[in-house]
Amino acid sequence: MSVSVLYAGNLNYWPIYETELGAALSELGIKANLSYDLAPAEVDYIVYAPNGPVQDFTPYTRAKAVLSLWAGAEKVVANPTLTQPYTRMVDNGLSEGMTEWVTGHVLRHHLGMDDYIHRTDPVWHRAAPPLARDRTVGVLGLGALGATAAQALCALNFNVCGWSRTQKDIAGVDCYSADDGLHTVLSRAEILVLLLPLTPATENLLNAERLAWLPKGAVVINPGRGPLIDDAALLAALDSEQVGHATLDVFRIEPLPDDDPYWAHPNVTVTPHIASDTRPASAARVIAENIRRGEAGEPLLHLVDRAVGY
Repeated sequence: MSVSVLYAGNLNYWPIYETELGAALSELGIKANLSYDLAPAEVDYIVYAPNGPVQDFTPYTRAKAVLSLWAGAEKVVANPTLTQPYTRMVDNGLSEGMTEWVTGHVLRHHLGMDDYIHRTDPVWHRAAPPLARDRTVGVLGLGALGATAAQALCALNFNVCGWSRTQKDIAGVDCYSADDGLHTVLSRAEILVLLLPLTPATENLLNAERLAWLPKGAVVINPGRGPLIDDAALLAALDSEQVGHATLDVFRIEPLPDDDPYWAHPNVTVTPHIASDTRPASAARVIAENIRRGEAGEPLLHLVDRAVGY
């Protein structure tokens, strides 16, 4: 088979994707005209990132699918020019990267490592942390990334409870849904991890009322989406010590502005959206498999339901 594939991602990464996508397509026996510069009428598939050059999909009348390199779909599902099937990126590289970041920061807060790393006094403080089996971690969002992270935390012996829009069944995780379930998870979570998609229903989900449901001094870790949190409410909760610390990787505006109060708050850790990034080698295989499926008339992987936003 032969197809024309437009790379419409960040052009700085084109040399890498040219190599990785070419190899992945070749392994599947797909002959591809792969380029970042194709006439719209020639394009069969668009390999896409929201920060790439394509914002208007109208000219791509032949395109069979738009295959995203990003896990999130909120930046494109409302685009009225997008009428083609749209898939989001789900691959092992994303899941592994997110799990490593999440478990690293959960362990950091569980063990109280900041107290030792940032200490300047010479006093011999001895305070052993509780064991993981005596600490409850809540995970909001039990999709591909959330479920993998929750299972890794279970393997470390944490008590893990999780909440999602629809009821899930994950071995070792106390799974909840609906409003009552959200209250249950938040009221138990000494460390809370946010891995929900951003939709109208989840924006500002963690507001003042729900932050008050957390145990006093709980830690909030957000590698999901910045607008999941009401920022003013979180800052107030930090100032009142209702929340003991917040480790944030995602924000409403990125890069985070220099004058944003999160930078200066003593109980906030800012990381620059590094919790999970698309790895070209593994992402290319996902893209190639979806092109194979599209050509074979098989269902596409990770097709976005625009009605729910992911």
